[in-house]
Amino acid sequence: MKVVTLEGQERKVMSKSATKALRKEELVPAVMYGGDDVLHFSVSARDVRPLIYTSDFKVAEVNVNGNAYRCILKDKQFHPVSDEIQHLDFLQLTDGATVRIQVPIRFTGSAPGVKVGGKLQQNLRLVKIKTTPENMVYEMTADVSKLELGQSIRVRDIKTVEGVEIMNSPSIPIATIEIPRALRSAASAAAAAAK
Repeated sequence: MKVVTLEGQERKVMSKSATKALRKEELVPAVMYGGDDVLHFSVSARDVRPLIYTSDFKVAEVNVNGNAYRCILKDKQFHPVSDEIQHLDFLQLTDGATVRIQVPIRFTGSAPGVKVGGKLQQNLRLVKIKTTPENMVYEMTADVSKLELGQSIRVRDIKTVEGVEIMNSPSIPIATIEIPRALRSAASAAAAAAK
């Protein structure tokens, strides 16, 4: 599991002016829920970048007041003009408690349809899963080694993992081997010549 360690400072004052002062120091106000208490803290905007600006799924380990909390990023808010991170919501991970997360889909194998000139078009990049922290995965995989031109692979074809339930509809296509225009026109020209 990919883990990002963050150093947080507990927030005692929640006023607008205190929050504004935090942001001026390049700190991001954050909240963590899911544990016994709701914890308000701040983290460095620079430190949270590997957690936000990535296509990978990562777990955060937040250290506040000498305590380490394993959590996942549930929500992020950006400034509408400057695009700076304004606020973060974390969900604390508790052993045995189910969580719903989105993880990327990775493909294994090489598709025969690509070898003959087709293009692998990915339709779905993230899949929703329900799992517990003990069974948590950072990605789901699907084998494309049997895909020919024009064929699709669907959510139901994703490799199953014990303790992980996929929440997306099984019939949703996740990738298709597209037939390029040049191959299509060559095929239609060959069909016309055969007539």
